[in-house]
Amino acid sequence: MRRSVLILVFFFSILNSSAQQAKWVKLTTDPYPGKQDDIVFINELQGWYVNGKGSVYRTQDGGESWEKQWEQLGSFFRTIAFVDEKIGFVGTVGTDYFPNVTDTIPLYRTRDGGQTWQTVDYSGPYVKGLCAIDVVREQYINHGEIAYKTHLFAVGRVGSPANLMKSSDGGETWTSHAMGGDAQMLFDIKMFDKNVGIACAASHADIAQSNALILRTEDGGLTWEKVYQSQRPFETTWKASFPTPEVGYVTIQSYNPDPQVKQQRIAKTQDGGRTWEEMNLVEDAGARTFGIGFLDENHGFVGTIQSGYETKDGGKTWLPVDMGRACNKIRIYKSGQQTFGYAIGVDVLKLVLD
Repeated sequence: MRRSVLILVFFFSILNSSAQQAKWVKLTTDPYPGKQDDIVFINELQGWYVNGKGSVYRTQDGGESWEKQWEQLGSFFRTIAFVDEKIGFVGTVGTDYFPNVTDTIPLYRTRDGGQTWQTVDYSGPYVKGLCAIDVVREQYINHGEIAYKTHLFAVGRVGSPANLMKSSDGGETWTSHAMGGDAQMLFDIKMFDKNVGIACAASHADIAQSNALILRTEDGGLTWEKVYQSQRPFETTWKASFPTPEVGYVTIQSYNPDPQVKQQRIAKTQDGGRTWEEMNLVEDAGARTFGIGFLDENHGFVGTIQSGYETKDGGKTWLPVDMGRACNKIRIYKSGQQTFGYAIGVDVLKLVLD
């Protein structure tokens, strides 16, 4: 009997292990000399990506081919989000940070799937630039039927100042809020619902004085609580991934010029972002972290300036994986029983699950 149980445990462990095999495949795209910042899909086939040349690309066949929909020289497109196949938004990093960037408009909208784009108006403090956009769908009862309201949250920027833009009507109207307080830079936002979420931040505009910082809100971004701050200078957070509402991960970036400062780290929460613990990634001064994405609570990926790393035990151990250089954004999607993913850095990549 005991032998039979052991055989069954071994059998199911093999099944589970085989289900976890994953690799990233480079897609054919227009060459770009540096890090590209964001990619988004609304289903397994239809998606868009943006880069610092002011370009928007679209695919309708899962990345097999791409068309350039828009290029606006002088714009540095940093982030992109789509509500559905028609309504989408692109955020810019703004001026006075990268050379040859003249566009002072923080946000653009399309109503026709990216064929045309218009400036988004907003009320509130001036927004210098954006680095991330998150979309939240709120279910409610409408005349006896289930319907959805769409909320959007956008944050930025790298290099300061720190601002939040918010829409509660699917992107029709927007308001901005100056963060101030603990956060001087903002890089990413993950909202669990219209009220509760976390933001990836930095404590100071001067990187030499900056600590990595994570904030949490329970009132839709009106107020924020500091839930994590590193104790080392030259650090910021960067990107977040939440495979479940409780378990999440954030990359911690180190810009310390001392070559003896080698340890790269991530932060992990197991209580919905209320508390965080640091976890070691790799001891390599040249492996600065960027994007992060998890298939489930344990199996995930981190992109670094050199390549990537993979964990299957919730961040306890990591092994190298080819993700190209400077993989900045990793998007993992689940649709029914299907899991699919895409990532972007110097290259655009597609997740293949065996």
